[in-house]
Amino acid sequence: MKFYLISDNIDTQMGLRLSGIEGVVVHGPEETAAALDKAMSMEDVGIILMTDFAVRQCRERVYDYKLSRKQPLIVEIPDRHAASGISETISEYLSSAVGIKL
Repeated sequence: MKFYLISDNIDTQMGLRLSGIEGVVVHGPEETAAALDKAMSMEDVGIILMTDFAVRQCRERVYDYKLSRKQPLIVEIPDRHAASGISETISEYLSSAVGIKL
């Protein structure tokens, strides 16, 4: 099982790509929803990482998947803007989740 990222900005994608996590950069609610649907259908993906802003683009769809599917797990992460007020950085998330220190 692997991680997959759905991000609204290239900086987050490039940072996570350095740790081996592939993903896409999306713009707008339709593109975000399509990327989420595609990621949910990937059999080798165990965890989908989504930035705060990407989750807000299709919140209802994210919640529907969380309630109806056991896998893959959808995890909301702060992006470089930290709009949600979460004080942890992406590197701290990676360190605690996968043991990778950037």
